[in-house]
Amino acid sequence: MLASVRSAAVHGIDAFEVTVEVHAALGLPQLTVVGLAAGAVKEGRERVVAALANSDLPLPPRRTTVNLSPADVPKSGSGFDLPIALGALAATGMLDPRTLAPLAAVGELALDGTLRPVRGVLPVARWAADAGHTLVVPPGNLAEAARVDGLLVHAPATLRALLDALDAGPLPVSVPPPATPTPLRSLEDFADVVGQETAKRALEIAAAGGHNLALVGPPGAGKTMLARRLPSILPPLTDREALDVLAIRSVAGLTTAAHESPERPFRAPHHTISTAGLVGGGSPPRPGEVSLAHLGVLFLDELLEFPRHVLDSLRQPLEDGEVALSRATGTITYPARFTLVAAMNPCPCGRAGEPDAVCTCLPADVERYAARLSGPLADRIDMHVRVGAVPPRAIGARTLGEPSRAIRPRVDAARTRQRERYRALPGVTTNAAIPGRWLDRESPIDPNARELLVTAADRLGLSARGYYRVLKVARTIADLDATPEIATAHVAEALRYRVPTPKPGGAATNAGHPASAFNRRNADAASA
Repeated sequence: MLASVRSAAVHGIDAFEVTVEVHAALGLPQLTVVGLAAGAVKEGRERVVAALANSDLPLPPRRTTVNLSPADVPKSGSGFDLPIALGALAATGMLDPRTLAPLAAVGELALDGTLRPVRGVLPVARWAADAGHTLVVPPGNLAEAARVDGLLVHAPATLRALLDALDAGPLPVSVPPPATPTPLRSLEDFADVVGQETAKRALEIAAAGGHNLALVGPPGAGKTMLARRLPSILPPLTDREALDVLAIRSVAGLTTAAHESPERPFRAPHHTISTAGLVGGGSPPRPGEVSLAHLGVLFLDELLEFPRHVLDSLRQPLEDGEVALSRATGTITYPARFTLVAAMNPCPCGRAGEPDAVCTCLPADVERYAARLSGPLADRIDMHVRVGAVPPRAIGARTLGEPSRAIRPRVDAARTRQRERYRALPGVTTNAAIPGRWLDRESPIDPNARELLVTAADRLGLSARGYYRVLKVARTIADLDATPEIATAHVAEALRYRVPTPKPGGAATNAGHPASAFNRRNADAASA
């Protein structure tokens, strides 16, 4: 007898339908799984047989073949246990196949028949809602699946409980238990930061436009303190953005309770991280830190301590907003539209460029240290800010700075203007994500401001990418000022954050970067 059960598998952060076909025939008792099943899927046959036996539903002695269709696409994970068990019961006449027609099922079976949670249920829930199926999931995945509007979901505790519910009629809709109120996560506040007005202004611009930022300064100047306060001024996620963030977390096995409102991610990996850990990989492939930081912040503290080949793997995600992991079995794409915030010392001892400190590093050591940041990656960082040491007298003054609650409304208003401007462009909500040519053509700019940008780009030796990134930062500054047109002052401020790039002939140099006083040189070039 032949039976089929609808299930799904995850590819990237999207799900596709998998039909579990089960055929039971006379022959030696055996359960075989085919259809490019990975090890965890094939091991599921042992879990299924034991779970059925311990649920007082032993399979009759039959030769049972399970096919996972489409058979030419790899399947992994333990989520096929439940549909295989249901299909085996229907194929052997122990369950009416008609009761399975409106269902889709995912879940791992314990040996006693208990349903255990699996990864990637949120993408499956979105697929099931679009297709109009009732989704059967383990109780541990109920809160995750319940986030999808319009989905009918049933979460039995055991396989026997599911069969009893099927015998009783249409499956009842499971509702997550009421949540216990939890206090909001305490966010660090910009009011705690003493001084550093230039760095705080740069962080406000980065938050408003999604721009990448590098903070350069000696140890103890407050680079990490500043970066960790960036989430306190970021705007909240929209409903669609929240589902995208949760889908990545679901695929990675990081679940969020139903009552928790997801915040914009803030990921801060250690500098010993591998390339696969940063951009994704493994077998089967899993999202890396750049994808877990999607629509949020990726903070790389001590940037120049990261291996150079690991840092260079960021080039493509920073440019495209996604990561494509190519393997022999196919290509998986994960979204990776994040804001990069980096903190680094100017030299190995950390004191280069400080007026009241003596650098003990040799010039060759400084150059070698700075060379860990490649030119192409530095070109993708929109703003570079020097963070100097704060005088002890200023620290002892106990004067509070502008709080985050005063900065965040300005950021929210700037983001709203950008969403309105780019509402006709799919996938674009910030100035950092807009193509430079579109912005140059469509956004109004004062003729004097354009002339300043062209002249400064030539003197600083900016690449085409650098030219457009300065324009994008200027557009964000104009949005913070609620100005439709990009003015000269906006371009001049954006140029202050741009590091000069060496030109053939040496017209503009960047010797000693990041120890050089590049902010001062930029200001001089912009005003010339």
